[in-house]
Amino acid sequence: MARSPFTLAASVTSALPRVGVVGVGALTEGIAGRYDSAVAELDDGRRVVVRVPADAAVLPELAAEVRALRALTPGVRGLLPFRAPELLGEAGLGDTRAVVLDFLPGYRVDPAHLPPGRGAATSVGAALAALHALPLSIVRTEGLPVRTPQQVRTDAARLLDRATATKRVPATLLSRWRRALDTDELWRFESAVVLGGAGAASFLFEDIDGAPAVTGLLDWHGLSVGDPATDLQWLASAPTAADDVYAAYVAGSGRAPDARARERARLYAELEFASWLVHGHETGRDDVVDDAVGLLETLAVGVADDDILMDAPLDVSDAIALLERMPEASAVVVDTSMQTDAYDPEELSLWVPADEDVAADPSTQDTAELDLADLADLSMPIDLASARPAPEAERRQGAPVQADSSAQDEHDGDAVADAERASEAALRRWLAE
Repeated sequence: MARSPFTLAASVTSALPRVGVVGVGALTEGIAGRYDSAVAELDDGRRVVVRVPADAAVLPELAAEVRALRALTPGVRGLLPFRAPELLGEAGLGDTRAVVLDFLPGYRVDPAHLPPGRGAATSVGAALAALHALPLSIVRTEGLPVRTPQQVRTDAARLLDRATATKRVPATLLSRWRRALDTDELWRFESAVVLGGAGAASFLFEDIDGAPAVTGLLDWHGLSVGDPATDLQWLASAPTAADDVYAAYVAGSGRAPDARARERARLYAELEFASWLVHGHETGRDDVVDDAVGLLETLAVGVADDDILMDAPLDVSDAIALLERMPEASAVVVDTSMQTDAYDPEELSLWVPADEDVAADPSTQDTAELDLADLADLSMPIDLASARPAPEAERRQGAPVQADSSAQDEHDGDAVADAERASEAALRRWLAE
């Protein structure tokens, strides 16, 4: 049974002594969430999120997220062009734990609705490039997982072996995945700092100069050193924006291009179906097994005429050319939902073709509305969808001040142009070497 926002609010006062809660509301989406969550307004003007695992199986994930957020020192955060949650406190809650994080304003964009071109797509690509450029010592110093390309490949092979043992995977998929695992070229990559499976729901957007831009990143429990392609696997569910996201990612990367990253990302996305099957099989969940088998059969039909390694790799020159062809982004109306902690297995269905008559309807999302209009009344729900953050009280790190003079605008434009020319020159040097 889900914990009420009032119960979670009590955890806030335990985790953060000497503060009072003046408003609280539910913060959830769907019915299969791994966490019970709430957003609370404090008497000092801050807004915080409290999270409690829905069951004991989620405790290791919560512990991993706490370790990861502690690894994000102020110096590390200064290297990122977006915000990450800050751990404010922890408290016991019965036989489990509650953590309190600062609330990050913003909205999310469903991957299927992520628009192509400059704006949201290129901002996501640049954000991932910045994340993967972090020094590996950040992870190693904290004792977080570090995996080599060979270890990543071995783990994928083990998953495939477990899926094969269920005898429920279509033979065509097993052959397809075995060919990919046996192709040495696919596994020649440079390990990097990764989230270990970032998805579109991990990114928070705000409108900047009329276009969506990534201003926050959630879901840090998988912080590790591993394959950068694991953070790109969600592109399979964003068909219209995938090329632009990846082009911006390559153009923003400070490392040599990984010619086969998208192929590995596609393999990881497909193996999520196998993972779902293994989970259902090993936990005795017939409903999960049946769901996974249905998804696998649909996938087998959808990929029957192609191969994971069929596509030509996108190199730096291709990425630059694609970015140069992009028009300036216009304001995009998107379906927004605030920071949530839900996990819905139906998200897997986004990775396979769906009939039009069963297409996802945004109106069916079960997102709780919260209302901050009367913070003195704890019985009032908090409406985060319409709430706009106060300029300085909500963003303690401060927002950049926009100059009003035309001279300043002209100077900024010259600086941006110089930076873009320098970045392009550096990228093209890779091709000449």
